[in-house]
Amino acid sequence: DRERIEALVAGARAARERAYAPYSGFQVGAAVLTDDGRTFTGANVENASYGLSMCAERTAMFHAAAEGARRLVAVAVAASNDEPTWPCGACRQVLYEFGRDVAVVSQGLGGRREDRRLTDLLPDAFGPDDLA
Repeated sequence: DRERIEALVAGARAARERAYAPYSGFQVGAAVLTDDGRTFTGANVENASYGLSMCAERTAMFHAAAEGARRLVAVAVAASNDEPTWPCGACRQVLYEFGRDVAVVSQGLGGRREDRRLTDLLPDAFGPDDLA
């Protein structure tokens, strides 16, 4: 419902403020909503060895998985640029593992918000069913 999505976006914005982005200056926060109603947040964490950096969306999803969550309902992303920013390809793949057609909401600093489905962001995705 709309109230839960608003709270999810607020969680992503709060997480963005905790991002560790000394190299790019590009702060991202994310929040995931699980099928049992729990919300988990994450922020991007950069490293001087750039390849070891982690995106906010994966940080949030790994936080949820570590707490036993296995199904997503929705994902919110809040980045430090004016326009909505979508999860990168790696994050899309990780999110797909836990929710194939979840709602993805992105809001930029300018306040503009867009909603999409994960299947629109990652069409013809490879997932657990492909391993059978």
